[in-house]
Amino acid sequence: MSTQIPTRTLGSADAALTVSALGLGCMGMSEFYGTPDHDGGLTTIRRALDLGVSFLDTADMYGPFTNEKLVGEAIHGRRAEIQLATKFGNERLPDGTRLGVNGRPEYVRAACDASLQRLGVDHIDLYYQHRVDFTVPIEETVGAMRGLVEAGKVRFLGLSEAAPETIRRAHAVHSITAVQTEYSLFTRDVEDAVLPTLRELGIGLVPYSPLGRGLLTGAVSSASLASGDSRSTAYFPRFQGEALEANLRLVDRVRALAAERDCTPGQLALAWVLAQGDDIVPIPGTKRVRYLEENVGALAVSLTPDDVAALTAAVPRDAVAGARYGDMSTIDG
Repeated sequence: MSTQIPTRTLGSADAALTVSALGLGCMGMSEFYGTPDHDGGLTTIRRALDLGVSFLDTADMYGPFTNEKLVGEAIHGRRAEIQLATKFGNERLPDGTRLGVNGRPEYVRAACDASLQRLGVDHIDLYYQHRVDFTVPIEETVGAMRGLVEAGKVRFLGLSEAAPETIRRAHAVHSITAVQTEYSLFTRDVEDAVLPTLRELGIGLVPYSPLGRGLLTGAVSSASLASGDSRSTAYFPRFQGEALEANLRLVDRVRALAAERDCTPGQLALAWVLAQGDDIVPIPGTKRVRYLEENVGALAVSLTPDDVAALTAAVPRDAVAGARYGDMSTIDG
C-alpha cells in the first residue's frame, strides 16, 4: 500500500490532473545514463508507489520502446494508484535509429495505440507531444490528440519543450494540462516567457532534469560517468572539460548551503524547484531505490523566502557553463 505524500494539481478547470507533488522519471532505467537496469527499475518503481510517488513519466522513444514495457510490468495490478504519463513524437526504429520528429495525425494515433499495448493499460492519464514537429501545424497534431481524449484512450494532454506561441495555439484547440521542459537551478530560461504563459493559461509545469542531470546531487564528476553514459558525450556540453569544472564549483556552493540545512545538495536543489510554485511538479529520474528515497526526502525540506533567495544567488543563471544540449535544433524556441 502506498503512503501519503502531498499532491499538486496540474492544469485547471476541466483539464485538471491531481498528482503526487514529486514524480518519477523512468527514462534512465532503460537508456542514456549508463547500463540499463530492468530489475533495478522494477524495484524502484514499485518502491516509489509504496512511498506515494504516483506520477510516473516515460516515453515510447526510451529504449526505444523498452521503458514503456518496463513501466507496464512494474504497475501491473496497481493501475488505480498512479497517474501515468508518456510521450510520442521522437520517432525511432527498434534498433535505435532516429527518424526525426513526427507530429502527423496518423502517427499520433498509431503511436498512442502502440504505447497502450506496451504499457498494458486501457488509457494514458497525460499524453505529451515529446517535441514539436515544425513541419506540421500544431493545430493538426493537437487535433489528433483531442481525438484520443474523445475516444477515451487519453485523459489529459501535454506538450514538451514548446514555445509560448505554440502553447497558446495548442491550448486553443484543446485544453493543455501540463508542459514539460528542463528546469532546475542550472536551467532557468523557462522563467522568462514559458512559465508566465503557463500561469496565464492555467497550465502546470513538469520539470525534467530538476537535478541538472545529476550534477546538483554533488555525486557527479568527470570520473564518475559510466561507459555508455550519454552525459560524457558532446551532446551535453555542461559535462565537458572546463565547463564541468566551473559547474562543479557552483555545486560546491549548493553543498555548503545544504549542510547548513541538514539535507543533501540534491534535496536542496529539488526543494528549490518545488518552492517555485504549487503548479510545478518535478520528475527527477533514477534507477536506484536509495536515490529515489533521497529525492522523496526533499518534500520535507521547507525553505523560507530567504532560503530560496540565498540559493538563487549562489547559482546565478549566467554562471552556469555550457548549453543544456549540444544540438538545440529540436527545441521549440
